[in-house]
Amino acid sequence: MLFDMDGTLVDSEKLWDVALQELAARCGGVLSDAARKAMVGSSMAASMRLLHDDLGQPERDPEASAAWINARILELFRTGLSWRPGALTLLRAVRAAGIPTALVTSSGRPLVEVALDTLGRDSFDVVVCGDEVDAAKPHPEPYLTAARLLDVPIARCVAIEDSPTGVASALAAGAAVLAVPAEVPIEPLDGVHQVESLTAADLELLAALLGAPPAGA
Repeated sequence: MLFDMDGTLVDSEKLWDVALQELAARCGGVLSDAARKAMVGSSMAASMRLLHDDLGQPERDPEASAAWINARILELFRTGLSWRPGALTLLRAVRAAGIPTALVTSSGRPLVEVALDTLGRDSFDVVVCGDEVDAAKPHPEPYLTAARLLDVPIARCVAIEDSPTGVASALAAGAAVLAVPAEVPIEPLDGVHQVESLTAADLELLAALLGAPPAGA
């Protein structure tokens, strides 16, 4: 099992909204809804380029903006991180069934370490962060890396994602994909099963996506 983090397991996109709008205000502007939606699931570098271009300030230093966002979002994660509906129940079921599990996120390691205080450090066998791969989502590398570290063929993995960017990454890697849209819609795609909430997902569904019997059956 390969889990995305932001918007999939935890309701953190709203916290990103706060930090990004605050940064836009510090730059003297307002982040557009279109640019914000385009950032969902993207790397920090891509998001900072989108923000600067949206504000008409492409000359701004993306590293300086990223450093400010990282510091602010760390504060917000420490005080306001909550689970997405059904996410904790599904994660616990996967772990109880002994299924190899990875967290595959575009967020950087310092932020993920804070999130793991909520998610549980024993909830995952492998954690792949956005600053630990050469190519971020939508490139397939994050999911291919997770499958390799789990020593499980990617074709035998289900990836759970909330964004078009993450879905594209998982599909390109060759995983079965369960999409649970949060902040932005996901267009119907071959190889992608959609649910409105992870409350509708269980081990039987995950097994069906792989054409396999449920764990423990």
